[in-house]
Amino acid sequence: MINIRKTLVLSGLCITTLFSGSAFAQAYPTKTVTIIVPTAPGGANDAMARIVAQGLSQKLGQPVIVDNKPGANGAIATEFVARAVPDGHTILWGYIATHGINPALQRLKYDPIADFEPIGMVASSPTLLVSTNSLPVTNAKELVALLKSKPDSISYASAGIGTAPHLTAELFQINTGTQMLHVPYKGSAPALVDTIGGTTQVMFPSLFSAFPFVTGGKLRALGIAGEKRSSVLPNVPTLREQGIPNMSVTQWYALFAPAKTPTAIINRLNKELNLTLNDKANEKKIEDQGAEVETGTPEQLKNLVQKEVARWKKVVESAKITVD
Repeated sequence: MINIRKTLVLSGLCITTLFSGSAFAQAYPTKTVTIIVPTAPGGANDAMARIVAQGLSQKLGQPVIVDNKPGANGAIATEFVARAVPDGHTILWGYIATHGINPALQRLKYDPIADFEPIGMVASSPTLLVSTNSLPVTNAKELVALLKSKPDSISYASAGIGTAPHLTAELFQINTGTQMLHVPYKGSAPALVDTIGGTTQVMFPSLFSAFPFVTGGKLRALGIAGEKRSSVLPNVPTLREQGIPNMSVTQWYALFAPAKTPTAIINRLNKELNLTLNDKANEKKIEDQGAEVETGTPEQLKNLVQKEVARWKKVVESAKITVD
């Protein structure tokens, strides 16, 4: 009789466990969902996060808001979400810095893999190689030739030490055997302004930030650091086409939840996120930000993060980059 009772109890626990995930998903969300964005309002991250928030709000039946927490190249907001209650009501807008570059540069109070549950990709935007119009080159191949003939004669701007434009330029120098002078700025905007003006000659900004200056004739696009040409700049060849290998650097954007968030909630969020992104109107809005919609599974996002962490660690070690 005792064994039978134990069996009944264990069976009940199994049934409870089996349906608990479903119950989580059905009850969720019970209040406002907040997307923590690690950048200030007004940029590409903020704009796309608000598009996603509006779409998720309609599908989840609860308000979804954006809360900007800039600082430390995204580390402040990322740590905040890592320590949040894992119930799906606080999620992170992550990108290449938070889950790729920062782990290679900073002593973080979070682990980009262990402290998060990936939800899904949102979008990606290729990196551009641009130059000031006064530089006597028209493509990346000519730039490499100029740099090899005059090492350290050309300066490149970045959004700051340890940012994606900085590390992309370092990767470029590693892959081409060239040397440039680094001029770090406090953000992409002033770096672009000085590159336009000729104070610095080269930069690796995102397509989003550089696109209006390229189409407006204020900057010259020398190449796309991506797997393929951009649909909005079809005449600009990739760096690979120009004989520069291993130079695919994508500015990617994704959603993450704190570790131990129930799988059912992660799956629900992934489903609603993909439905939001597959909406033609939302897709167009994201394209207007200079990015392309990317959908997928939590597992695919996890694999991406693992590859990015390993990749940028090698670049940082090779270039001997440190952050004070």
